[in-house]
Amino acid sequence: MSKSFSIISALVATFIWGTAFIAQDIGMDNVGPLTFNASRFLIAFISVLPFALFFESKKIIKEIKFNKKNFIKLLAILSGSLFLGTYIQTMALKYTIIANAAFFTGFYVIFVPILLYFIHSKKVHWSIWPSIGIYFVGAYLLSNISKSEIMLGDGLIILSSFFWALHIIFVGKFMETFDIPIFFAVMQALVVGILSIFFAYLFEDINFSKILLISSSIIYVGVFSGGIAFTLQMFAQRNIEEAPASIIYSLEAVFASVAAWIILNQILLIHDIIGCALILLAILFSQLAPIIKK
Repeated sequence: MSKSFSIISALVATFIWGTAFIAQDIGMDNVGPLTFNASRFLIAFISVLPFALFFESKKIIKEIKFNKKNFIKLLAILSGSLFLGTYIQTMALKYTIIANAAFFTGFYVIFVPILLYFIHSKKVHWSIWPSIGIYFVGAYLLSNISKSEIMLGDGLIILSSFFWALHIIFVGKFMETFDIPIFFAVMQALVVGILSIFFAYLFEDINFSKILLISSSIIYVGVFSGGIAFTLQMFAQRNIEEAPASIIYSLEAVFASVAAWIILNQILLIHDIIGCALILLAILFSQLAPIIKK
């Protein structure tokens, strides 16, 4: 599989995640974050399972048989970080605005190279650091954070970005060892769905009539964000290292702002457009600098 396909997979996944901010924000008006995530990930499991069985049924047993402990370990780490990341992020949307959420979610861009060094003693290419700087300037302009208060939700979003960073790192680790990306995405969705149901039962009032009210949001986030996007992430990180991948994923701030402009009539001003351009520049620099040197 070529690096070009991996980059396309990363971009499509990022587009879906960016537009999903709108659906998540709408969903939080009616149900709790655990109920919302339980619904979305169970739908993700159902929607992707047929593809896993069709394309990877012959490889599943073979891939897991000789490395069962590592598969279970990575499934636990990735499912746990995804559960915490999505739960905290979804809960935070009750206390902050979409622009802030998109901006602060991008903190995984700085967490990824730092965690890579502490977890795997892995240094990143020098181009990552200026790319991170360019990204934050662009995200600052795009979100116009200077005109909004630092809310409780913003702190929660930063916390969620820590778990997103862990997820990005260990997806890369998984793809170094296993070749069953669709099946893993299915199992991950199932585990996160079960965890969300369990804690929703303990801490939230599950109201099926309210779930039906936001069924369109849940289906979009479930099928596309929870199912397709997280599957594409597996393919993306087959040929893209973790730190450059995180910078590509940061483009979700641009997609979130454009979606808010189209759907919620939130007009993009000149500083928003400059912010979008800078984020795109950061992504291009992180991908092209290592190639140009070679």
